[in-house]
Amino acid sequence: MVENDPTDDLRRLGDWFAEAGLAVSVVRPHLGEPLPESLDDYVAFVVLGGEQDAYPNAAGQPGAPWFPAVEALLRKAVRHRVPTLGVCLGGQLLAAAHGGVVERSTAGPEIGPALVGRRDAADTDPLFRYVPLLPDVIQWHTDEITELPRGAVLLAASTRYPHQAFRLGDRAWGVQFHIECDAAMIADWATDSTLLAELGYDPEVVVAATAEVLPDVEEVWQPFAARFAALAQGTLPDADIANPGTGPTLPLLGR
Repeated sequence: MVENDPTDDLRRLGDWFAEAGLAVSVVRPHLGEPLPESLDDYVAFVVLGGEQDAYPNAAGQPGAPWFPAVEALLRKAVRHRVPTLGVCLGGQLLAAAHGGVVERSTAGPEIGPALVGRRDAADTDPLFRYVPLLPDVIQWHTDEITELPRGAVLLAASTRYPHQAFRLGDRAWGVQFHIECDAAMIADWATDSTLLAELGYDPEVVVAATAEVLPDVEEVWQPFAARFAALAQGTLPDADIANPGTGPTLPLLGR
């Protein structure tokens, strides 16, 4: 699991993976920890969010020094069919690594609890087929994926942001929204937030609204996380997913 930003850690997603029997190892490149060169010793790969941009700045520098290495790992993950999940920034990096386009959104920031709409293609998706038509999510982003990679399958959308979730191949998913947050994480993000001040949002209102919807978020995305863990461990029962092998239990990829 790659943690790009100390303010966006694994949180509830880590609890859900643990409940599903999936060991988790976290690498924190923002602290100088090295990323692995390959995914050979891991059964899955998860990339979390962060405040950085998934696209180069005006000088052509990446949003973070380690992003080229993360994108290289994401390409390896898709190529070798390693179960992969990119959350918010992680989903943007998954798209960018495969030729998609990520830009500052012209629709403006998306903050707080929201609904996204499941697309028809989700009906046959190994993970999204069990997600309801209008699942609750948490949003906190100013950038968006404006063009999906070639061959990507769109799984969820919203009116202002058409690319809310997608799949590459049969084992890699990217989501624009957050499913890992708890109320404390959102409170940390909201404290002295320049973004909320610019939008004229009351931080206490944002935190309270998020806390209210968290049980609904868990109801949808805890089973989603469990299905991802089952895929990683080779126990997902769906007949259309090739079994990656049960073998010895290996950690969820972080390093």
